[in-house]
Amino acid sequence: MRQTTILLAASAATLGACATAPETAGPADFTPIASTPSANARLYADCIAQATQRNRYGHAYEEVHVVIFTCDGAPARAFFDALGPWAASQNSEVVTGGRTIRATTRIERDLFAADYCEKRGEAVTCSISLRTGEFARP
Repeated sequence: MRQTTILLAASAATLGACATAPETAGPADFTPIASTPSANARLYADCIAQATQRNRYGHAYEEVHVVIFTCDGAPARAFFDALGPWAASQNSEVVTGGRTIRATTRIERDLFAADYCEKRGEAVTCSISLRTGEFARP
């Protein structure tokens, strides 16, 4: 209960500060982002590594620039299987046209910039989108 009260107070203070903050932003913060090991992050790394080795990546643009990495085989199967419980809990699994698609987030409109795996028969592929900005534009 105490943590909830503190969280609500902090949220209210933050919202209040946002509502009254001046229009100019302060100086940029260049502090490195901290990270922690993650089994699920390893699924991304394995897929991207295979896609890189096989030259299965490319640029796409629709409101944002992304590089899409595509893997198959063992890395894709491991990612697809790990996504099973997650997709069920997030309502992000879709079965359509002989494909089972499992995404890391719920698909609202289309698959653009989504990280997802799809299974057709026994074949599994995964697509990982990395937001890049215009630098990756062809």
